[in-house]
Amino acid sequence: MAKMKVAVVNKPGADIVIEEREIPQPGPGQIRVKVQACGVCHSDVLTKMGGLPGITYPRVPGHEVAGVIDEAGERVTTWKKGQRVGIGWHGGQDNTCLPCRRGDFMNCVNYKITGFHYDGGYAEYMIAPIEALAAMPESFDAAEAAPLLCAGVTTFNSLRHSGALPSDLVAIQGIGGLGHLGIQFAAKFGYRVAAVGRGPENGVLAKELGAHIYIDSAATNAAAELQRLGGARVIIATAPSSKAMSALIDGLGPNGRLMVVGASTDPIEVTPVQLIFGMKSIQGWASGVPADSEDTLRFAELTGVRAMIEKYPLAQANEAYNRMMSGKAEFRVVLTM
Repeated sequence: MAKMKVAVVNKPGADIVIEEREIPQPGPGQIRVKVQACGVCHSDVLTKMGGLPGITYPRVPGHEVAGVIDEAGERVTTWKKGQRVGIGWHGGQDNTCLPCRRGDFMNCVNYKITGFHYDGGYAEYMIAPIEALAAMPESFDAAEAAPLLCAGVTTFNSLRHSGALPSDLVAIQGIGGLGHLGIQFAAKFGYRVAAVGRGPENGVLAKELGAHIYIDSAATNAAAELQRLGGARVIIATAPSSKAMSALIDGLGPNGRLMVVGASTDPIEVTPVQLIFGMKSIQGWASGVPADSEDTLRFAELTGVRAMIEKYPLAQANEAYNRMMSGKAEFRVVLTM
């Protein structure tokens, strides 16, 4: 049997190690992807450390997968060998539960996460259900496309469902893996974009990415500055700091919404009065289904939105993961095969 290399976590907290396995065969309703690139996302810590119930080991992480269909299983009729595809966080749904029957696949009762419920893209080949596939434009470089399958669709999708209209003041909190894409998408959507970061060194980059205003939260009260600008219609909170998110709530304008996409486990602190006056709201947002990923890729193709990436070969998957976790990467780490 032909062999492939995979980067695998053998138990919670263990280092990612390279192993050789037989190339798997797709079953009914599945495809095999020849992986060209896979992003290393902070959410991979859930696989690395066993952060959600239901995971089994050994497990191959990776949910920002760009590649080519290598083989299709039985009952696969709409996807063809050689077709470029992406696979993101949404790894499939059962199609039978009440949310699915209502078309709300992101809230499927038996929701699958790529690289968590089944082996992901830290590998030369992977198997995925057709429910997880997104068509990828031919023009996209695989390494540039990969981060758009999670960080990209998360920021794109949260912005387009935020209620903000062109010319509204939209703030992007954090200029990192999510934030640097959020700024670009927000600018291309036609918003008045305020980037909120810590330290003056981020200001030049924020403007280069498309921000009209840079607010240094280390030097000024960011919420007060947003109010001085008229109050934000939307704040996209990308940095995983509940304290920083809490500090921005008073920067919302009337009917303003704090959209939370940066994952943190400590509580956001807000008083009922802060929400009642001005009828403000806080909403969490998960990434999106494959159709949303396709929209993200097409929009990025049209407008030139791209992730800033650092590339590592698959053989250095553990080093790539550690680089991502260090917080020093600029800004998305991508494994190339």
